[in-house]
Amino acid sequence: MKEVNQQFDVATNFVGMLEKDDNMSPGIAAIKTLLMVLEKTKFDTVQEFHSTIQAAVGAMRKTDKPMTSVVSGTELFSRFITLAKFDDKTMDEVREIMLSRGKMFLEKLLESRNVIAKQAITFISEGCRILTHARSRTVREALILAAQNNKRFHVFVTQSAPDHHGEQMVSELERAGIDCTLILDTAIGYVMETVDMVLVGAEGVVESGGIINRIGTVTMAICAREMKKPFYALVESFKFCRLYPLNQRDLPNEYKYNQKNLKDTAKVHPMVDYTPPGYITLLFTDLGILAPSAVSDELIKLYL
Repeated sequence: MKEVNQQFDVATNFVGMLEKDDNMSPGIAAIKTLLMVLEKTKFDTVQEFHSTIQAAVGAMRKTDKPMTSVVSGTELFSRFITLAKFDDKTMDEVREIMLSRGKMFLEKLLESRNVIAKQAITFISEGCRILTHARSRTVREALILAAQNNKRFHVFVTQSAPDHHGEQMVSELERAGIDCTLILDTAIGYVMETVDMVLVGAEGVVESGGIINRIGTVTMAICAREMKKPFYALVESFKFCRLYPLNQRDLPNEYKYNQKNLKDTAKVHPMVDYTPPGYITLLFTDLGILAPSAVSDELIKLYL
């Protein structure tokens, strides 16, 4: 990482990208940052490339940004760009091939939300009532696309303490002409009996088909199943990760807490929770509409 450290501050670039564009996923920002590392660094060996990429990912993991999609996205990115055959290539040629494949990978990911939105709007019927949690960019895009297709519906959005991202979600949806109601996180049970479905985003999808998402998601999912309401997760495939948690404690602490709180987690609240696959009706992804049980097969394909 010596050459990259001198010319390019990985962590500063990563954080700056997210602060500049509020609509960007941390996973996408991480992949864009790795592409910049590739562009700015010359490698003498493939091993040197791997160590440089690992060091760059390590620098991003030390920031206070959500880590779930950063880890899954960079793992898939690194795997995808190294799938080509390099036996008869010079290192300059190898680097150009990796850059080309990396840009192709990123371009496909940038289309993911639009693909997911088109799938999800077929489930949004005229006059339906939808409950969503906090501010998911993917859910927001699906709802706006549905409204643009002249569907009328009402959305209940949780406030999502402590940062109140739900207020931003309501503002964005109302600007798109969508009727909304901001509700307290504790009002989920009260509202659930009146809605037709739950739509949430996800920061990660684990091997079992369960999801990692903003704290409070599992509470909403349990309530939805109890009241027999469909619970749909809208999530890009680069967030599929090789984890198999059985409970909340199995989630890595770096996913659940800010970097500054990792040394003492006893008195801070987690940022995310784990929702088991049994509470999820369907996953809308850029790979298609999946049952949770199909995720493990898709992960195998992604990592082949």
